[in-house]
Amino acid sequence: MGFVKKSDDMEIHGDERKRERDLPGLLQQLQEADPAIRRWAVRDLAQYPEAVPHLIDLLNRETVPFVREAVFTSLVTIGSLSAVEGLLSCLRSDDAALRNETIEALQNLPDLVVPFIDKLLADPDSDVRILTINILEALKHPNVEDWLIKVIQQDPHVNVCTTAVDVLSEVGTEKALPALEALKKRFPGETFVQFAVDTAITTIRGA
Repeated sequence: MGFVKKSDDMEIHGDERKRERDLPGLLQQLQEADPAIRRWAVRDLAQYPEAVPHLIDLLNRETVPFVREAVFTSLVTIGSLSAVEGLLSCLRSDDAALRNETIEALQNLPDLVVPFIDKLLADPDSDVRILTINILEALKHPNVEDWLIKVIQQDPHVNVCTTAVDVLSEVGTEKALPALEALKKRFPGETFVQFAVDTAITTIRGA
């Protein structure tokens, strides 16, 4: 998706940019039926950190892709703690596309996401834990390998562990090898675990 303003912007229709551009006016325009008006309002709200709750609310009900992309871009531009907290709440959405777009947005805010990782990896919802591992895949943080090792040592859910193994095959070092070997013993009857671990070990040793 990519949260970058495109140079070949869509044509501005009518007088939508002549409307009130202050905070109350922009928030009111989030309710407009015309998605182009909503999009411009969302973009201009990037200068208002206090607009985060309204942007998150729009994100959870917006169905037009280019408006939703604009919301993510503005939230990343704002880059506040409240923006991250709002984005993290979207990981629980039933909308798979929204979850995946949220992961990409959070990967663009690594310093703000890091304090939440331990809590997310301990979340009761295994899907949230899996999505958190997907965030780690591109987080570019020195603790990523340690977090993944902890997952395969402690997480009781096989799908969470195999997701961590997949990421370790890309970012892991020999430091992860003992935990990978031990994982095969934790799930001895899961042939996919054996295969995933063996593949990761081979990849790491060949790196």
